Amino acid sequence: MKRFILCVSAMIGLTYSTVHALAPDDKKGKKMAGKVRLLRELPVYLAPVDTASRKEIQESEEFKPSIHVGAIVHMFASAEQSGFGGTASADSKDWNKGFSLYRARVLVGGQLSKKGSFFMETDLPSPIGVQLSNGTKNVKVAPIILDAQYEYDFSNAFQLIAGMQLVSNNRNGLQGAAGLMANDFTYFQYPYNMFGNSPLQGNFGRDLGVNARGFLLKDKLEYRLGVFTGRNLDGQAPLRIVGRVAYNFLDPEKDYYYAGTKLGTGNTFAWGAGFDTQGSYHNVGTDIFIDKKAGKAGSVTLNAAFQYMTGGTSVNSKYSFAALIPQQTVQFLELGYYFTKSRLQPWVRYENQNISSKKEQAGSELTSSFDKAKSSKVYGGGLNYFFAGNTTNLRLSYVARQYNIANSAGDFSTKAYGQLWLQVQFFIF
Repeated sequence: MKRFILCVSAMIGLTYSTVHALAPDDKKGKKMAGKVRLLRELPVYLAPVDTASRKEIQESEEFKPSIHVGAIVHMFASAEQSGFGGTASADSKDWNKGFSLYRARVLVGGQLSKKGSFFMETDLPSPIGVQLSNGTKNVKVAPIILDAQYEYDFSNAFQLIAGMQLVSNNRNGLQGAAGLMANDFTYFQYPYNMFGNSPLQGNFGRDLGVNARGFLLKDKLEYRLGVFTGRNLDGQAPLRIVGRVAYNFLDPEKDYYYAGTKLGTGNTFAWGAGFDTQGSYHNVGTDIFIDKKAGKAGSVTLNAAFQYMTGGTSVNSKYSFAALIPQQTVQFLELGYYFTKSRLQPWVRYENQNISSKKEQAGSELTSSFDKAKSSKVYGGGLNYFFAGNTTNLRLSYVARQYNIANSAGDFSTKAYGQLWLQVQFFIF
């Protein structure tokens, strides 16, 4: 309760700073900027006007409510070894092949008042086309509500977003699916917030709550501070509190969902740090993002992060995460180069989840064996071709996942299993 009161007090205290900057623009620019703000999967850098400018232009006009609809689709042909998901068996090296509809999102956004807006998004709870455990193909999937949020802009320095929304203390966890550089999101930076049966009981990284956000120091400094439900066993559990600050040394970034790459238009060097906590669970981390021109041929994108997390060692509380989230560190790196003329972008990625559990977290196992079995790495790369930026592109990728597999003698051997994707994306609104 003390943490909740402190968090709410901090949100209220942030209202002291209100920044106003009136900037004229034409009707086409205002219309585009409005759509961009509402359909959050699209990075702000593609728009000619930022959110604050659009909002203040509206203050001098007669307001009319508006609504916009969009869609984002990811579908791919794939070949994946049976052991890629972590299940060791005699056929772990065998390749499974098929076609899948991975994401199919419908986006709806609306401006309800001069300072109030909403955003909703649906998605598939599981890919269409994958094989189910009973030997049939997954062909009928009912969509779910992925995002449902209302935002009110008190000022450039203080906005409140309430509802179901993307929650993370690191940049990769707050990226929009339409602006990824790699084939998909990180594996380990928020592995406990993906599904209802995950320790934090999330929904593809989303949670329900209230989030404060704003920009200070000429928009160079961004803060986010939110209170969310998190793991909810009986309605009496402590709330989940997530915070983040980011400083931009070059151009400001005002994206609600961050961009994973800016395709030659960026001039970004951002450093961020954040925390995520509920009960005995604690997660702290830092990240950097660089996207800027590098030579005449194009631009470079670098995204790197480090995190420490633990579920704690208290085993007596029913709200303990000790048996759910072992102590660990996570390292993450993505590096790519966008060639402007050819519109090609090669990239590489590396992730390392290093478990270093306490005896209270390992249960009846030896911590050394537990740590070996749970630690994992992901590495790989790919080549993207952009027909029309983030609106239409094709991605070829190969990613390997490395495990430590126990043998009959009690030792561990390192094995890696591959995944090959040819993925097409289209995004429109």
